[in-house]
Amino acid sequence: MPTFTALTTLNGKDNAERLGEAMENLDPMPTGVGVFEIEDGSGLWEIGGYFTEAPNEAELALLAVAFGAKPFAVSELPETDWVAKVKRELSPVQAGRFFVYGSHDADQVPEGSEPLLIEAAMAFGTGHHGTTLGCLRALDRLAQQGFQAKNAVDVGCGTAVLAMAAARIWSEDVLASDIDQVAVDVAEANVKANDLVGRVHCVEAPGFEHEVLKAKAPYDLVFANILKAPLVMLAPDMGRYIAAGGHAILSGILNEQADEVVSAYDAEGFDVAYREEIGEWTSLTLTRRG
Repeated sequence: MPTFTALTTLNGKDNAERLGEAMENLDPMPTGVGVFEIEDGSGLWEIGGYFTEAPNEAELALLAVAFGAKPFAVSELPETDWVAKVKRELSPVQAGRFFVYGSHDADQVPEGSEPLLIEAAMAFGTGHHGTTLGCLRALDRLAQQGFQAKNAVDVGCGTAVLAMAAARIWSEDVLASDIDQVAVDVAEANVKANDLVGRVHCVEAPGFEHEVLKAKAPYDLVFANILKAPLVMLAPDMGRYIAAGGHAILSGILNEQADEVVSAYDAEGFDVAYREEIGEWTSLTLTRRG
C-alpha cells in the first residue's frame, strides 16, 4: 500500500496545533497527523500528515497560506518493512546501569550492565523515548542512593520495561498493569523473553482498580509513565496506595505540564525529589511525606 506524507513548518505552538486539527478535515483524510516542536531553539514546529491516497495539494496550499506556514512538501514513500528498518536503525540505549536492546544487538550488551530485551516490533517503551529514558534514569538514581524497593508496581506498563528493570536489580517480585489487554500481552511476552516469568506479574487494570493491586498495597515504589491527565486523576490513589517515605516515578509529561502535575501530587502529600527534562518531556521522582 502506498504511503504519502505532507510536511510543513511554521512558528508558534498554538498555530501549529490549529493547522494540525484543520488537516484532519482534508479529503482524502490523513491516517495520522503529527505536530512536533523542532528542538533546535528556532521556535519552529513541524506539522505532518500521513495518507494512503495522494493528498489534495490545492487544499494543502490553501491551508499553508491560511496559517502562515511554508508550502507543504508532498512525498510518496516507498514500500518499507518497518520492523526490519527499526532493527537496522533503532540502536541500543544506555540509561544508567540499564541497557535496553533488541535481539539483533544481543552481542553489544556491555559487561556489568543490566540488560533489558525489547523487540523492535514493540518500539514504544524501548528507552529511546524521553519518557521511558527518564524513568529508567530515575530508577537508577534511586538505587544509587541506596533505596531498595520491597513492593513495586508499574501502572500503565506498556512493554513492562520499568517493571522488568526493577526486577533486575531487586529480588522482590514486581507488579505491572495496563488498561489495554494487548499491552498486557506484549508485557508478558517481554517478561518471558527476559527470563523474568514469576518475577514480574502482569494484569489488565485501569490505574489501581484491580483486586491484586489493592491487596498488595501500600507500595514503596510506583511507576506511571502515561500522560498528564491520567496522572493527575491518579494522584489521590497514589496518596492512598503509596506508603509514607515511598516514591512515585512519573513521566509522559510535557515540560509545560509538569508544574500542574507537581501541584496535584503536592496536595496528596508528595514532595519533588528529582525533576529531569529530556527534550520536551519531564520525568518526576516524588516522595510521599511521612
